[in-house]
Amino acid sequence: MVKIAILGYGTVGSGVFEVIRQNKDVITGKINEAIEVKYVLDLKTFEDDPVTEVLTNSFDDIVNDPEVEIVCETMGGVKPAYEFTRRALEKGKSVCTSNKELVEMHGPELLKLAKANNCSYLFEASVGGGIPIIRPLRTSLAQEEILSITGILNGTTNYILTKMETEGLAFADVLKRAQEKGYAEKNPDADVLGFDACRKIAILTSLAYGKNVSYADILTEGITAITDTDFAYMKKLGATIKLFAKSLKKGDKYYAIVAPFVVTDENPLFGVNGVYNAILLNCNMGGETMYYGKGAGKLATASAVVADVLDCARHIGKNLDTRWDEEKLEISPVDSFVRRFFVRVSGNDRAAAADAFGEITFIDGVAEGECGFITGEMSEADYREKAAKAGNVIAMIRMDS
Repeated sequence: MVKIAILGYGTVGSGVFEVIRQNKDVITGKINEAIEVKYVLDLKTFEDDPVTEVLTNSFDDIVNDPEVEIVCETMGGVKPAYEFTRRALEKGKSVCTSNKELVEMHGPELLKLAKANNCSYLFEASVGGGIPIIRPLRTSLAQEEILSITGILNGTTNYILTKMETEGLAFADVLKRAQEKGYAEKNPDADVLGFDACRKIAILTSLAYGKNVSYADILTEGITAITDTDFAYMKKLGATIKLFAKSLKKGDKYYAIVAPFVVTDENPLFGVNGVYNAILLNCNMGGETMYYGKGAGKLATASAVVADVLDCARHIGKNLDTRWDEEKLEISPVDSFVRRFFVRVSGNDRAAAADAFGEITFIDGVAEGECGFITGEMSEADYREKAAKAGNVIAMIRMDS
C-alpha cells in the first residue's frame, strides 16, 4: 500500500480525495497496489465529511512520517506551498501538484531538488486541467522537435468569447454571467487579462525546449477590449475570436505571445467552445497533434493530479526526470514577426485607410461610422507605425496564420 498526503482541502484537494476513494478498485487494478490517503492538511474543519478521519493542521505530521511517500500539493499560490514542497522533496517524498504559479516560478529548482533526492516533482494538472499535455511532452513526444504550441488555455475567457459570439452580448454582461455560474472569479483579472494563460504557455514552452521561460518575458494581452461589434465582423468573415497562448521556434529564435486572434475554420481550434481548452502542437516529424478536454473543474483537475500519483507510486525511490534547465530561454520580441491584422478605424474614408495601411480587404455592412478591413502581411513593428500614421484605429486583432 502506498500512503499519500493532500495539502489543502479546497476544490482540487477535495477532488483528489474523492477520485482516490471512488476509483479505489480501478486504481489498485492499474498499479497492483492500493493508494491510501493518510493525511489531509487544512486549517478548517469539515463536519460530516469522511476527511475528518485523516485531517491534520500540521505539515510536520506529514513531512516527518516515513510512511507518506507521495504528497499532493493542491493549495495554490506560492506561500506556504513552496516551503512545503521543498521540505517534502528534501525528505525524498514525491510531490504532485496543480499549482501553475508555483511551477512557473520555481519549476527548474524543484525538479533539480527532486532528482537529488530520488523522488519526483510532477505537475500534469498545472496546465490544461484534465487534459494530458505535460506527460506527452515528457514521454510520447520526447523524440520530436516542437515547432509550435498554440493553446486555448483558459476556460473562463473561452466561455466569455463563445457567449459573446453566439448571443451577441457585451463583454461586461457575459463576465457577470460567468461569475454567477462560478466560471469566473470575483476578481477575474488573472483570466481576462491573460495572465493565467501566460503562466501556462511559459510552462509548456519551457518543457518543449528544455530551458526556462519567464512569463514576464511574454507579450500578454487579454480580452477586455473585445466587443460585440468585433464579433459582427467575424460573422461576415466566417471566423471567430479566441484567446491564444502561442509559442514557436523559427530558425534559431523563439517567440511567445498571449493575445486574442482571429481564427478561421481551417484551424482545428476553431470549434473549441465554452469552458473547454485545447492545445495544438506542431512537431517536425509527427506533424500536428491536438489535445482537448476540460481545462479546469474539480474532478478533471483532480484526475490529472491522481494520474501523477500513480506514476510516482510505480516508481517509488526513483526520479521521473523532466528536462527543464534553469538556463533562460531568450524570447525574441514579436516586432519582427509577420502576420495580417484585422483593423477597425473610425470614419468612412477608405482612401485614407488604404494610404495608411497599404493593400487591404474591406469588410462591408457591419457598423456605421467606421471601416473594418484585413491588412496584407506586415511585421508587428510596421503595423504599429502604420496605425500611428492613421491615427484613428478603434481596434486591432491579430490574424492567426
